[in-house]
Amino acid sequence: MPRRSDPGNGGGSDLRADSPAPARSGPAPHPGGTTPAGVAAVDLGASSGRVVLGQVGPDTLRLTVAHRFANEPVRVGGTLHWDILALFREALTGLRAAGPVASIGVDSWAVDYGLVDASGALLGNPVHYRDTRTDGVLEQVTRRLGAERLYATTGLAQLPFNTLYQLTAAVATPQFGAAHRLLMIPDLIAYWLTGQVGAEITNASTTQLYDVHTRTWADGLMADAGIPRHLFPPLREPGTRIGPTLPGLDLPGTPDVVAVGSHDTASAVVAVPASGEHFAYISCGTWSLVGAELDRPVLTEASRRANFTNEGGVDGTIRYLRNVMGLWPLQECLRSWGGPDLAGLLAAAAREPAFRSVVDIDDPAFLPPGDMPDRIAGACRRTGQPTPRSPAAVVRCIVDSLALAHRRAVHQVQELSGRHVDAVHIVGGGARNALLCQLTADACGLPVLAGPVEATAIGNVLVQARAAGAVGGDLAALRRLVRQTQRIVRYEPERGSGAARADERRVEV
Repeated sequence: MPRRSDPGNGGGSDLRADSPAPARSGPAPHPGGTTPAGVAAVDLGASSGRVVLGQVGPDTLRLTVAHRFANEPVRVGGTLHWDILALFREALTGLRAAGPVASIGVDSWAVDYGLVDASGALLGNPVHYRDTRTDGVLEQVTRRLGAERLYATTGLAQLPFNTLYQLTAAVATPQFGAAHRLLMIPDLIAYWLTGQVGAEITNASTTQLYDVHTRTWADGLMADAGIPRHLFPPLREPGTRIGPTLPGLDLPGTPDVVAVGSHDTASAVVAVPASGEHFAYISCGTWSLVGAELDRPVLTEASRRANFTNEGGVDGTIRYLRNVMGLWPLQECLRSWGGPDLAGLLAAAAREPAFRSVVDIDDPAFLPPGDMPDRIAGACRRTGQPTPRSPAAVVRCIVDSLALAHRRAVHQVQELSGRHVDAVHIVGGGARNALLCQLTADACGLPVLAGPVEATAIGNVLVQARAAGAVGGDLAALRRLVRQTQRIVRYEPERGSGAARADERRVEV
């Protein structure tokens, strides 16, 4: 797997296949004699969370992970919930460990929400987007409102877990009847930190109740969907000061909470170390979000049929992307196998025959938790392919299939947007998976630049630092700082890898 350090990062050794991109040790004095701004990022992922201390200045970007914790859903009474109180407790633990900071920013996954009553009390634990309550709801809503109208208004792909469908499934529940406000997950955490209610725009744009043209709530769509407008709080732009933290939280000092790109992908895209506009990004973790950054939405019929989505980005940009299943099947396999050593498994998978068996990684059959190795094997049997029988063979099937899904999405984003792509940037946890990065380069026929791994936290702290005046400039300036301070690994495509031929195979699961 030939790879080398990106010349734009000042050199440095390559990362091992399983090693995290190095976080810079901090805090440290700024070369000019002043201390860079210290800010804290509360970064909640779908399977884990972290609190990261960032030290940011004009030529400084250092990260220290203050606290990491698991994010484990809980099934109660047949419903899958997020343990939101445990997440808030762990966030506070991390903020205390981080020490005094100027501000705090919160980001998380999209689409999920909490309902609060008129007194501000939470009405039950938020329901997980993988819960089955939305089964069949997408079709019901689409018949009533029309797929074309939904896309023309919101620009969002039709995904069964979108907030619109969750709310439709919940509308007859007692909690919904008592609800005064709906708060997306990062806005709920910010509310508990400050007592201030609002909706940050990048996460609001994932609800399918946000007008992508006017950048406001889609009042008419809400009315026709039977969703009360009063539930939705005023919108906030990234970089807006929300307010000081409340007394009684036992935090060091009284830091401000600042709205960031609170959809974790929006923060991750801020940290994509691109040097121009002709790039594709893959924010790769539990999901792979594959797309391009645009100035305006793409709302064509071809885009709708391809299930591409137009989500709000920082500085008024559009994150034009496709949701790909990502590393979720691999994560579920590791859980089923009792947590074996991933580095060893990836090394063994690299020795397996390439593209021997591939599956449609986006098939809804892979969405719920459960026995993923059995579902992977079953999909191969149904499509007449060799059944992977060892963990290494299953991992190779997943990684090959994911690389091909990346290829299809990168090709489609160029075709649908008219934006040519010269390189693919992989950020997030997938950036430390050397096998996946090389296979993606081979499949796309383009260089892959991998890193930073902690892109979401970096984007979070950069928006806070810019709001405080510690750094200035547009997204290009922020990305320049990422290139100058973070290690990036470059993977060149290998010719004759067989990826293009494998991608032509019709896989129906």
